[in-house]
Amino acid sequence: MANARIYRPAKNAMQSGKARMKTWILEFEPNEAKSRDPLMGWIGSGDMRAQVKLRFDSAEAAQAYAERAGLDAIVTQPHEPKMILKSYASRFAFDRTR
Repeated sequence: MANARIYRPAKNAMQSGKARMKTWILEFEPNEAKSRDPLMGWIGSGDMRAQVKLRFDSAEAAQAYAERAGLDAIVTQPHEPKMILKSYASRFAFDRTR
């Protein structure tokens, strides 16, 4: 079972920029389940590694770190969006259906 996950985060839906899409993140899998605090009702766990996110410039650098640290990491490849090129003039085309 993998104890780390390497992925590239998706673009924020609220912004048009792509500033944080180039970094790769190594994130540890939780070792224990989250539980509810009986006094306040907050959700939490004693697993401190769940709070750690390491950022790398490439997936290869993240994999190299995982191998050096003795982690069994799974790399998740990002889904690239399909680009549909349209021009402004295509909105006024004669054969446009809508």
